[in-house]
Amino acid sequence: MRRLKKKIYLGLCATTFIALAAVRHTFPAVMGEEAKDTLVVKEEAPEVKEETPVAKEETKEPEKPIETVKPVAETANRVRRAEKKHRIRGVHDFNACFPDVQDVQIVSARKWGVRPVRDREQAEQRKQELVFVGSNPYFVIDKGMSHSIPYLVPRAADLLERIGRNFVDSLYVKDVPFHRIIVTSVLRTEADVERLKRTNPNVSTESCHRFGTTFDIAYNRYNTVCPPGEFRREVRNDSLKYVLSEVLRDLRADGRCHVKYEVKQGCFHITTR
Repeated sequence: MRRLKKKIYLGLCATTFIALAAVRHTFPAVMGEEAKDTLVVKEEAPEVKEETPVAKEETKEPEKPIETVKPVAETANRVRRAEKKHRIRGVHDFNACFPDVQDVQIVSARKWGVRPVRDREQAEQRKQELVFVGSNPYFVIDKGMSHSIPYLVPRAADLLERIGRNFVDSLYVKDVPFHRIIVTSVLRTEADVERLKRTNPNVSTESCHRFGTTFDIAYNRYNTVCPPGEFRREVRNDSLKYVLSEVLRDLRADGRCHVKYEVKQGCFHITTR
């Protein structure tokens, strides 16, 4: 009887224990605060995944065009070449570069010129053959010209203006202040030649100036062009002479003219070709 009671008691205890366990599992809220805290502690914390740091893409700035920096030496050489290009050089020898004597020039004078003019009145009547040449932006007729008159054949007049233009252009590119050439002798009439022979026995009766193809340009004086009130730096006549010699050398090399360097008269004696 005692054994039966004992078995019944143990069975009831086991059943009660199982029932309580089921209740706790089904309704956790009925657990005591202490048990709840213990359960919370034991609950597994959610796994925190460590984020692998992703390497940020480097923002590349747009490539700037590479500026070509020219070496200082190269720039300096270019400047020197530019300076040399427009330097005043002149000619190596005036007598050697302009050797065209009377015997050479008279051939072209007779070919392209007019019949000698008797006097100034006749020159006025022969305007179909001769053209008047007066001072203009490129050259000046010498005011003291007393033994010739400002008339030339058209071919020679064009040559004179070409020389004046080229001279002014050369001054500009060489950075030289504006000057004009001075024409000292042009057409000589028969009367002019006779008057010259009285003071200068060496004057040739076959002067190229008689044909209207020849003129003289001074190389030791020039006409300075300067507006009133404006300062203009002075330029040596020798420098202007070198510039003029370059112009005449080039035209002579192109077959446009004969040139004689006159030492005593201080001029270039020029005949058209």
